[in-house]
Amino acid sequence: MSPFARRSKSTDPNAVPGVPSAEPASLEEPTEPREPLPPKHDQAAPRPTTPTGYPVDMPEDAMAQQGAFLTTAQGARLPDTDHSLKAGPRGPVLLQDHHLREKITHFDHERIPERVVHARGAAAHGVFVGNGAATKITCASLFEKGKETPVFVRFSTVLGSRGSADTVRDTRGFATKFYTDTGVWDLVGNNIPVFFIQDGVKFPDIIHAGKPHPDREIPQAQSAHDTFWDFVSLHTEATAHTLWNMSDRGIPRSYRMMEGFGVHTFRLINDEGATVLVKFHWKPKLGVHSLLWEEAQIAGGVDPDMHRRDLADAIEAGAYPQWDLGVQVFPDNEEQMFEGIDLLDPTKLVPEELAPVQIIGTMTLNANPTNYFSQTEQVAFHPGHLVRGIDVTNDPLLQGRLFSYLDTQISRLGGPNFAQLPINRPHAPINDMFRDGMHQTAVHAGVAPYRPNSLDGGCPFIAGANETLIEFPQQVSGPKVREAAASFDDHFSSARLFYHSLTDIERAHVADAYSFELGKCYEKAIKLRTVTNLREIDEQLAQTVAKRLGLTLPDKANAAVEVVPSPALSQLGQTWPCDGRIIGIYADENSDLGALAATVNTIIEQKMTPLVIAAHGGELGSGAVTVSRTLATARSIEFDALLLAASSADQRLTVLIQEMHRHLKGIAYTPEGRGALTAAGVAESSAGVEAADGIAGAFEKIAAALPSHRVWARAAELV
Repeated sequence: MSPFARRSKSTDPNAVPGVPSAEPASLEEPTEPREPLPPKHDQAAPRPTTPTGYPVDMPEDAMAQQGAFLTTAQGARLPDTDHSLKAGPRGPVLLQDHHLREKITHFDHERIPERVVHARGAAAHGVFVGNGAATKITCASLFEKGKETPVFVRFSTVLGSRGSADTVRDTRGFATKFYTDTGVWDLVGNNIPVFFIQDGVKFPDIIHAGKPHPDREIPQAQSAHDTFWDFVSLHTEATAHTLWNMSDRGIPRSYRMMEGFGVHTFRLINDEGATVLVKFHWKPKLGVHSLLWEEAQIAGGVDPDMHRRDLADAIEAGAYPQWDLGVQVFPDNEEQMFEGIDLLDPTKLVPEELAPVQIIGTMTLNANPTNYFSQTEQVAFHPGHLVRGIDVTNDPLLQGRLFSYLDTQISRLGGPNFAQLPINRPHAPINDMFRDGMHQTAVHAGVAPYRPNSLDGGCPFIAGANETLIEFPQQVSGPKVREAAASFDDHFSSARLFYHSLTDIERAHVADAYSFELGKCYEKAIKLRTVTNLREIDEQLAQTVAKRLGLTLPDKANAAVEVVPSPALSQLGQTWPCDGRIIGIYADENSDLGALAATVNTIIEQKMTPLVIAAHGGELGSGAVTVSRTLATARSIEFDALLLAASSADQRLTVLIQEMHRHLKGIAYTPEGRGALTAAGVAESSAGVEAADGIAGAFEKIAAALPSHRVWARAAELV
């Protein structure tokens, strides 16, 4: 049984995602008192438990607002909330107006400090199911075959503020909270397997460099400025992560189509005490796909919420995103090296061809939060939240995070009791002897929150060794120094491996990104320094970027380094499921509305979302087809493919078609739509542009191209 009680799906099979409420709104203001509406069918709240982990048998919405009538925070019913208490209708407001003071005071304190990094986020509930493959290497119970564990996952950008755009070029956070039966495990990773720095002591430096310039507070949520490139060009251990950011991985198409990585190397321990080292990988069932740069820029203006909307809409539509969790497994030897790669260096990756990813379970996200603030904003992740069978290593960046995450939660959430917030509560009994503090919501009993004691009967007791966290007794020695291992001096091999594993079109996108970002910098010295570093990765890449920036590279090229590519690092060359893909259909009253209605149903049956576009809102043909977008609200970035079942002289349709074509998306047209294609200047012979006799046939043709994500063959036409 799923850990979340799922409500039935929407009763309207043709409902377009984005419904704001559990019931349709009435035209007039409702006046008949009634209880609050239930959550929407796609939503879930945290599982009800006490602050100390005891399961509570009550509905999910029991912690939501209650009662049909407006009250004060203390429960007294109010007669009015539209007027302050005054001395006469035109007199001054009276100090005794408790409701005014309570309402305004609470409003003034509604915001908490946003995260310094990862402030912009979106999240969902789900379930993780182990497949049993990991039981030989770890005693962590969540990996047992068939075992279901509730999860809450938060995706995020890194640099931007809460109000920034989703589609900026940036690293994405991929943090998962597992509510296991032995406590909470947080796997706090990114969509990029390497990091900018090797040691946690440098984290303030990279973030200060990446954030907006402190004098003007610009640019927001982007790295295309002098301070970022000044730092990463001098601190060359950042080269690999920077290259990943400049690749298509820096602008994902969707959170649903994004890989996740634990970044660090962790230690797993089995019941016999044997250990292995592992790196965690999330593999999306839909494949790894990205936006094109122009799409990302358009989205920043017309739909800055694109990624959070996409995630919520897919779940609402029943196209639940899924990821396989896998591990790369390495011997836990004294050197903690594998094939010459230092496993403690977070700027390095291990090619999957050398250490295959072994799948150990699958995660499905199946419910949206009922409230953004209480769940997505207040969730608190920490790499030190571990369970039996999972332990950390001596990775110096991971060691720094073990301190930083706890410290930031105390600051951001107002004290040490953040684990008692409903979204953070473990689904296991809590008896930690912690007492009091800001926002304490547990009501502890007894008189002896200390050990040893006799007054509380000796409770809490120490569990047996086969039940507790395992802190691996690793032998440590050495002088007290501020140094890094010599293997940490290699700053370019992982970057070189990644770049040379990309296809030609992906490499072209990397060159475009460096040219754009450095073109936004003011200082010539910073540009030249960065391009000189690029010579360590690939001479042609450096020369291309230098030429675009008007720079001359000094001296001769570096000697070429032979690289064995890792095909797993490229996003291209495979086909993937089309669940949750969005099909735009332009139509009017003269289109074959019967065929259109039937095709809309077919698209829904195939777990995709049809959005009918027309010159006006409402309906086409006396209710035969509901219009989802008008030409005023439709933009190419929202659609994965376009079906033209009508034509129009409206320039907005022309722009839509031209952008779809330029962005390498599938286009199909009926005889009624040919005129629109011609008006947009798109050749009927262009790759991925298909003619069909009717609407159903047109959909079949674009559906055939969707598994490849884009019509990559068209790129050569657009050079």
